Amino acid sequence: MNHYGRNIGLNYLFVTLSTLNLTHGIWMIYLALRGFSLVELGILEGIYHITSFLMEVPTGAIADLWGRKISRLLGRLVAVLSVAIMFFSSSFLLQALGFIFTALGNNLESGAGDALVYDSLLLDGKQESYIKVAGKQELFYESASIISFIVGGYLAVHSYRAVFYLTMFFYATATVCSLFFKEPEFIKTSNLSKPSSLFCKIASSLKTQNLESLALLKKQGRITFFIVFSESLFCFITVLFFYLQNFWTANGKTEYQIGLVFAANALVTGVTALFAARIERKIGEKGILTFMPLLMVLCLWGVALSEYREFFYVLTGCIGGILVAAIGAYLNRLIPSGQRATILSIQSMAFSFFMILMFPAVGLIGSHWSLELAFVAMAVLASILCIAYLWVFKPFSLPSYKKKEE
Repeated sequence: MNHYGRNIGLNYLFVTLSTLNLTHGIWMIYLALRGFSLVELGILEGIYHITSFLMEVPTGAIADLWGRKISRLLGRLVAVLSVAIMFFSSSFLLQALGFIFTALGNNLESGAGDALVYDSLLLDGKQESYIKVAGKQELFYESASIISFIVGGYLAVHSYRAVFYLTMFFYATATVCSLFFKEPEFIKTSNLSKPSSLFCKIASSLKTQNLESLALLKKQGRITFFIVFSESLFCFITVLFFYLQNFWTANGKTEYQIGLVFAANALVTGVTALFAARIERKIGEKGILTFMPLLMVLCLWGVALSEYREFFYVLTGCIGGILVAAIGAYLNRLIPSGQRATILSIQSMAFSFFMILMFPAVGLIGSHWSLELAFVAMAVLASILCIAYLWVFKPFSLPSYKKKEE
């Protein structure tokens, strides 16, 4: 009997509404117009990543202890507040608080969302369809991203007020949507015992949850290694997204032309994610986990050295769409439900950690030498990590999913 199927459809709607952030492509321009310097903007971005790094595991534990539904609900409420602060405040300190709230909103969603989807499928006995569901979710995400880039840019020319008000409306609607999720029945809600104070109860539960999750990661080093490699690879692609804007602008491309490349990347990411399940049936999980990282590294070299940087960057979206779904399916099968949201949050924490290191390093190389050299350095580092991944992780020798289930 299907008890949790409704969560899957609701999740597509929730992800779409949560991704309709019309400020995503223009917030730096808006704050610069409000009088904030580039240095201040850089500090605000740093505050975001540091907060994200520090709060990923605690927020993941919240989802495991008190429910994925509650975590997602809180995440959207905090997101509405962060957008309101960005629009109305002219104080740097308040903007810093707003960026902290933005990070917290994303943290509360990052582990809880995937955990809610996988647990819903698991309880209905349909966990093998996760890769298909994740592919569809990625399509909704990328479609909403394309709309956000186009509509947000168009509205910003006429009225920033419309951009921010509409974003707050979409986030508020996502909050209402989250109320209709059905919480997986095995979530350990309010299982808090001594000591007496509420704060100590919360701290004690979070500590226990985190220690159990870290013990699992220590015991299963394969999960840890896989998280480190996959998140470093996605970090390289994210850094490219930011610095290619400056690189292409310096080489004569207009914002509209750059936007078309990013829209194409989002489009192919969503489409290929939709067909990830079919691709997996053709080449198998071993094929995806072996060859897709190699192709991603090849694309990084193409962006670094080729004259066809646009083509190779769009191709990263194609490969990334498949990898996101496949990596999610593989990790979720290895992680117990009681620690799922916490460990998926550790995965996001790893991404934030790599961004804190990589983002300023690429900027430093680009400032003192050139962005081309920075792109080459990323390709070299990705190649070394990929060789280590193939040597240590040996994805080509993984047991098949069906054999494991038997």
